[in-house]
Amino acid sequence: MESGRKCLVVGSGVSGLGSVGLLEHMGAEVTLYDSNEKLTEEDLRELLPAEGKTACVAGEMPEELVRETETLVLSPGVPTDIPLVNRFRDAGAEIIGEIELGYRQEKGKVAAVTGTNGKTTTTTLLGEIMKAHKGGEKVFVVGNIGNPYTSECLKTSGDTVTVGEISSFQLETIRYFHPAVSAILNITPDHLNRHHTMEAYVAAKENIARNQTRDDICVLNYDNKYTRDFGGRCPAKVVFFSSGEILEDGYCLRGEKIVKMSGGQERELLDIHKDMNLVGLCNVENVMAAIAMAEGMGVPMDTILKVVRDFKAVEHRIEFVASRGGVDYYNDSKGTNPDAAIQGIRAMHKPTVLIGGGYDKESSYDDWIESFEGKVKWLVLIGQTREKIAECARKHGFDRIRFADTFEECLKLCTMLAESGDAVLLSPACASWGMFPNYEVRGRQFKEYVRGLEEGSL
Repeated sequence: MESGRKCLVVGSGVSGLGSVGLLEHMGAEVTLYDSNEKLTEEDLRELLPAEGKTACVAGEMPEELVRETETLVLSPGVPTDIPLVNRFRDAGAEIIGEIELGYRQEKGKVAAVTGTNGKTTTTTLLGEIMKAHKGGEKVFVVGNIGNPYTSECLKTSGDTVTVGEISSFQLETIRYFHPAVSAILNITPDHLNRHHTMEAYVAAKENIARNQTRDDICVLNYDNKYTRDFGGRCPAKVVFFSSGEILEDGYCLRGEKIVKMSGGQERELLDIHKDMNLVGLCNVENVMAAIAMAEGMGVPMDTILKVVRDFKAVEHRIEFVASRGGVDYYNDSKGTNPDAAIQGIRAMHKPTVLIGGGYDKESSYDDWIESFEGKVKWLVLIGQTREKIAECARKHGFDRIRFADTFEECLKLCTMLAESGDAVLLSPACASWGMFPNYEVRGRQFKEYVRGLEEGSL
């Protein structure tokens, strides 16, 4: 991007501030905008370095800015089809996101992970594998995982690797983004309040491979209809993984062993019970995807398997917290949609008191309720969706339901309902917004409560 280009960054969160910093470094004329009417220009300036030259605008968008802006940089939380964005589109502005902006300064190789579920675990594991292979100073883990690409891209060089967790929101605004190895772990209904249709959501996910060629690799889930179908039209070389089928070529699960198949020839890689600290079939799939991506990036298999054996669960994803009074507590706060929460239930091997509910993303909960299969003994519901979920559960014949008005009330209720030999699982099938700033805060409050039980303070 040329010096002096007039750029407007929409959103004053982590990715927006990262974009401002990079654009200033590049010599652009930058304005930071936030539509939140509770914010002032002074509030925005306090978020920026004192020596910066970025202008700040809050509330109503001046028409002059619409006319002058050459590049509009959207934070992931900003929909691409709202009237504000359409005004800039109609005025001829280039519209990109923070991931695209960061990529334009990338000098090394990129590996990118998307999917409805499993992104964070797979990205984190792949990042650890790449660090073991190249050294930590040559690997950057960025994107939806919480570290802005724009904060790391200037550190890249010809021998570095950037591993990115890329959401559907971020993939809506790419243009030249081109990973050497990509992966779509799975696609199930999610964020339909943002994408409106399943077709639009699937198209956003498939964008991760839009600029790839046959010289690149795209790792896909053979067991998921959407990703398997995409394999037939993906522009990259496709590598499949499967937990349900034995493939002619690819990575799959035979019994309790992950194996690599090549032309029908089998190589045993690891035992999912003896060689993995992660639990649940979803994590078996995440490990297979990470192995496939790492091999695609040229990492020796011995290095890959050593890292897999040592790797622990990502925080908030089927994370064992502690045992209290004979009850096991698991934090799966990252189960923010029904399909992710199904994986949390499948990982349980004890009668389970399940915490569900939260922000309504217009999801359907039928498959989630059906996955209870006698394992869930109580469903404790909170948040905006609790009535909707309760109605769905009763429709499926499950009526052991309790409501809680606050998270603290919910946790105390779960402790009362759980008996020795049970599990308490926070896996809400809903986003945290409304009651919490994000799923991390929700998960940490859960863990603090469990630790308080240990200390006898609750």
